[in-house]
Amino acid sequence: MRVAVLVSGTGSLLDAFVGDGIAVALVVADRPCPALDRATAAGLNSALVVRDRFDAGFDREGYSARLVEVLRDHDIDLVAMAGFGTILGRAAHDAYGGRLVNTHPALLPAFKGWHAVRDALAAGVSRSGCTIHVAGLEVDTGPILAQGEVPVLPGDDEASLHERIKVVERRLYPATVRAIIDRGSVLPVDDPTAPEPMTAQEA
Repeated sequence: MRVAVLVSGTGSLLDAFVGDGIAVALVVADRPCPALDRATAAGLNSALVVRDRFDAGFDREGYSARLVEVLRDHDIDLVAMAGFGTILGRAAHDAYGGRLVNTHPALLPAFKGWHAVRDALAAGVSRSGCTIHVAGLEVDTGPILAQGEVPVLPGDDEASLHERIKVVERRLYPATVRAIIDRGSVLPVDDPTAPEPMTAQEA
């Protein structure tokens, strides 16, 4: 199974994939970023599919179609979004629907959206975490593959809680992708409509 990792930032999740021994066939970024440098240092194939604007005039479908073309050119089977800053449009889901996986810093279905960690703190929850899921067309939807919990500690702010979540995420996301590769399918084959999520906890 040929895996592509989509990145926009530092590449810490990419490092976690490589450190877990996952054979990353392609790294794609939507903007120049340190993750591309990490890909080069690791000897990985990489591509920059530049997002030309970040306002209401952004052509999401056009961008998604260009990204799909690059993925197909490299015979990609599974796409793992790892801190990717662009929401993909229907063109990507038509081409890779069910084979796009994502990570989100909350225990979905709670706290969807860009400010999940902040929203969890504002809600006063005692535990938060991360969710690895099959990406749906709507943001932060799709079957849950794995969840990892962390405690919300007294005095936590957005940065400290998010860092604790990232520690679990860097372990859980590669393990989830490894399980997908090992079984040869994104969803467990025994019941593809209702996968039993992996779980992890950080004390």
